[in-house]
Amino acid sequence: MAHDAIDVFIAARDDDVIGMLTLATFPIPTGIRAWIEDVVVAAAARGSGAGMALVEAAVDRARELGARTVDLTSRPSREAANRLYQRAGFEQRDTNIYRLRL
Repeated sequence: MAHDAIDVFIAARDDDVIGMLTLATFPIPTGIRAWIEDVVVAAAARGSGAGMALVEAAVDRARELGARTVDLTSRPSREAANRLYQRAGFEQRDTNIYRLRL
């Protein structure tokens, strides 16, 4: 978390942490890209706007850093999370995601 390419956002209510999000930014030949990971909101805080506030803060930070895009992935079964990302302006991409486990 102490890496320059990582920003961690925390949502709190009173003295309780109710959510978090990680933003990773990195340069590639066509510009700076950003990736949202680890979006978590406590079950009791869902629907409170904490998730949207986290996403908006991360997008603002990515914009401030000069990112051209912000990407994220979400399993189809996470219906509420997918609705959140769509409300925040994210568009579903027609792509395949591949992973090589090392």
